[in-house]
Amino acid sequence: MAVEDSSITSESATVGLPDTLWVHLSLVVSIVLMGAPLLLALLMSTQSTAQIYDVTNLAPGGHALENYQSALFEYDLARYIVNSFVMSIIVVVGKVSLSLLAALAIVYYDFPYKDAIFAFVLLTLLLPVPVRIVPLFELMADLGWANSMLAITGPYIASATAVFLFRQHFLSIPSSLVETARLDGVGPIEFLVDVLVPMSRGMIAGVSVITFVYAWNQYLWPLIVVSDQQKQVVQVGISYLQSASQAGQTQWGLIMAGSILALSVPLVVLVALHRPLLETFALQQK
Repeated sequence: MAVEDSSITSESATVGLPDTLWVHLSLVVSIVLMGAPLLLALLMSTQSTAQIYDVTNLAPGGHALENYQSALFEYDLARYIVNSFVMSIIVVVGKVSLSLLAALAIVYYDFPYKDAIFAFVLLTLLLPVPVRIVPLFELMADLGWANSMLAITGPYIASATAVFLFRQHFLSIPSSLVETARLDGVGPIEFLVDVLVPMSRGMIAGVSVITFVYAWNQYLWPLIVVSDQQKQVVQVGISYLQSASQAGQTQWGLIMAGSILALSVPLVVLVALHRPLLETFALQQK
């Protein structure tokens, strides 16, 4: 009987091996296909214009340093990266702070039409920024904020998504903890800072990562509201690189170098804070 069991086990292992092999092979192929554009951009950022237009040349070039230096300093991409970083940090701090206060009020306070107000907040998700461009631009002009950092950060401070995520997280906190804080005379701001924020570090980090990447990738609104080229963000700065040409040919090596530089900052943020980001979407246990 034992001999039969061992033979059955070996047969099942033999049958299961090809299935496992195909699964891993398909995963590897999927990863390669998804990473191919990035690898191609990285390769092109090291090549000269002549090498890029030679489609048969897939070897790394020797112009990486020249392309990256030209993008950073000759075309002022370093300034645009700094502008985008400052913009993203302001949006992250403002959005997280405002969303925490809004979620605190919605969850722990009773006031008239609270559910209707929360529903109205969620309704704003149906109105993305491109739909609001004209009234937003008029508002920025009336406030005197046009062509400033306030113009490219102000419209992104309020966030229905962040309010929803923090509200759902606060609802999962035991009510006994809330009652204990009330009996101890803990004020609302003190309760938020000393109790809710420490218990929501993962959620705050996840929302911060999402907000940072979202703010970093903004293109249309900064392009419209900022007229001074020195105050532009990195996504608009990359479009300036497209005007670079050599002997009538677009310098794709320069453009790809700028794209890799623009990608590097949010990539570092994602790698550093990927665990809380996965916890935010409930894809990984704490």
